[in-house]
Amino acid sequence: MTFVNWARNQSGTPAEVRTPASVEDVVRAVRDAAASGRRVRMIGTGHSFTGVALTDGIMLRPGALTGIRSYGDGLVTVAAGTPLRALNELLAERGLALANMGDITEQTVAGAIQTGTHGTGRDSGGLADQVAELELVLADGSVTTAAPGEDLFDAARVGLGALGILTAVTFRVEPAFLLHNRRRKLALSDILRSLDDLTAANEHLDFFWLPHTDACLVKTNNRSPGPARPPGAVRHWLDNVFLENTLFGAACALGARSPGLIPKINAVSAAALGDSESVDASYKVFTARRDVRFLEMEYAVPRERLAQALRETGDLIGRMDWKITFPVEVRVTPPSDAWLSTAYGRPTAYVACHVYRPTPNPAYFAGVEEIMTRLDGRPHWGKLHTRDAAYLAKVYPRHADFAALRDRLDPGRLFTNDYLDTVLG
Repeated sequence: MTFVNWARNQSGTPAEVRTPASVEDVVRAVRDAAASGRRVRMIGTGHSFTGVALTDGIMLRPGALTGIRSYGDGLVTVAAGTPLRALNELLAERGLALANMGDITEQTVAGAIQTGTHGTGRDSGGLADQVAELELVLADGSVTTAAPGEDLFDAARVGLGALGILTAVTFRVEPAFLLHNRRRKLALSDILRSLDDLTAANEHLDFFWLPHTDACLVKTNNRSPGPARPPGAVRHWLDNVFLENTLFGAACALGARSPGLIPKINAVSAAALGDSESVDASYKVFTARRDVRFLEMEYAVPRERLAQALRETGDLIGRMDWKITFPVEVRVTPPSDAWLSTAYGRPTAYVACHVYRPTPNPAYFAGVEEIMTRLDGRPHWGKLHTRDAAYLAKVYPRHADFAALRDRLDPGRLFTNDYLDTVLG
């Protein structure tokens, strides 16, 4: 079997594929790999753009490790292979919700945590910051629980699968709540002048800048006492299915055939941006549908350098005369204490650049990456970048501590692969 990721830019052929249905099955796979001199990795659903999930040894598929194990007292323990979309529904049935999440829900719980999925939030961080406990199978085949106050807990929350195989996650959850979602068109130049005020005034800020224009679609989400006012079926279809997927996909395909039209296409898209509001269950507001396949690079920069990062990116696109169809997405999070979180130790802003999958543009990503690394940027672990351990050790204060813990827990590198060799050394 050959594994291919969602974006179809990473593939690998493991020596063996297993679908464990219990922790004991994972333990057996780890011990079998060690005894036979092979490596072992648990994949997610393939939503990483890097080779973080690949292995040439035993590949474990997560489809049978799903569902809620227990809940109560503000905590929910869930099997590591549970997709986020299923977790949202299971929590909603129990009147519960996560405080924050990213906009894609196809990933498994373990895959999203291990690669640092973050979403956007003024006060609430990414998924790793909502974790209360982890269950892992270590390289010696033992099963351990990592809890706050332990180095393993802070290291393994964004652990890249390098310290052990995650089998269960306990989240802190809260009573289900409503979000007031507002979508509006603003000029990038105005946003850059008022970034601090815009960030401070909204619990969740997410905006998309259309290259070749000054137009941004700004999405703000704030808690609401209700009543719920979900978007009507027609409005939901128009915004989330037709405009953001069907029509956008057609625009990308047209731009791929005629790149010279892209600035005009983006101008038409900018003119079509409109204002809307709704109040709905948090998990429905946080998440979005993404049908158009793309490649993505995302960097986390210190929040105070966001305006500079965006200005330089815009200048670079204009100077190089690149034709970029996909919007540049911007999000923010508070500091994190997970060692390899992209937000470790600092208020953080994220700049995500995308290209239509059929028309890769390595020069665009390389140019933006040069800007982001000059600004002490940290690449998202699951998105395209070219950084190695030497660079990452400079921008992650606990990188050496993580490497030392890995040396102790997995000296034989049972869980490694080519990607981990590059980013961890």
